[in-house]
Amino acid sequence: MTSTVEKLLDELDSVRERLLVAVDELPDEALLAPNTIGSWSVADLLVQQTAWESELVTGLMQIAQGKKPARLLAALDNREEYGRLRYEENQGRDLDRIFDDLPQVRMQLEEWLEEFSEKQLSQKGHYPWLKNQSLAQLIARVTYEQELRTLPLVEAVVRKWHAPLDDMMISLTPKIEEDESTDYAD
Repeated sequence: MTSTVEKLLDELDSVRERLLVAVDELPDEALLAPNTIGSWSVADLLVQQTAWESELVTGLMQIAQGKKPARLLAALDNREEYGRLRYEENQGRDLDRIFDDLPQVRMQLEEWLEEFSEKQLSQKGHYPWLKNQSLAQLIARVTYEQELRTLPLVEAVVRKWHAPLDDMMISLTPKIEEDESTDYAD
């Protein structure tokens, strides 16, 4: 039987790999282009994901110390405001720093997962302030479920970015019309 930690780690790795593969297809200028996903850039989305995971790491540390993760819970209660504040804080963030922070915060998160027992992770109601949600459900919601929601948006940017190149390609193979046939018996 697979443990909750193993399931979380598998999902975290699987979804992050898909995101990184999609992002890898974009040049720096596409990552930084404003208004590609709403009013945000792809880089802004990556920063947001890192910010949320960083907040989660801090929350997990507090939980491990027997404390209520008040700031994480407040952020979850007002996701839009939290996102707006992180957006303002991180405007103009360097791509190198973004791509350094993304895996570093994820590594910290994965290390913290190991600190919790199966019961602490999977039992609904174990932490009363989670409102009958398990800690694993909270972790999933803040991490890979959020990435899964943004992944189609990033993939659409990749398709859109590469579409003009495909449209400009000139075929060197003659196009055969439907009425033209390879049957030369007539």
